[in-house]
Amino acid sequence: MKLLRASDHKRMPWKNGGGETVEIAVSPDGAGLADFDWRVSMATVATDGPFSVFPGIDRTLSILDGEGMTLFIEGRAPERLTQASEPLPFAADAPTSATLIDGTITDLNVMTRRGRVTHSVLRISVDGAGEVAFAEGTTLILCHRGNVEIDGMTLDAGDCLLVSDTNADRRSISGKAQLFQITIAAI
Repeated sequence: MKLLRASDHKRMPWKNGGGETVEIAVSPDGAGLADFDWRVSMATVATDGPFSVFPGIDRTLSILDGEGMTLFIEGRAPERLTQASEPLPFAADAPTSATLIDGTITDLNVMTRRGRVTHSVLRISVDGAGEVAFAEGTTLILCHRGNVEIDGMTLDAGDCLLVSDTNADRRSISGKAQLFQITIAAI
């Protein structure tokens, strides 16, 4: 288990130069935008416009802050994405643009290289003590709001717990928080 503190996340420009992203984790370590197997990041979107195109990549977006946006993904009906929406998976190589609903938003972006790895994103609310299930492979738990303790490690807002190469198991969890659980599996 590795704790990735919010203050240590890497800031970098978007591929299309239209904004800035905060990289939470990437594999392999140090990989760039052209050679990652998977990548988890957050971005602030302040204007309407096109998304960067990532050939051979699958992506899932979730709204963390703000009113949300409407996504226009080639070949699909427009999708309204808000904080209440389920995480939205789509192909990152499909031309995509967004229109903000009412001002700036922050999103969570999970990307995996098609044919090598797959991913899923789940929103979790914690209020008290219990257990969290980990799947085989790599699991990341991003604390969006509040704070939580998982197996003795405390996560505050923006912190992320990275658990690599695990077998399926359950871990103790306690606190009051909104989390995103990202599961990444090799194909």
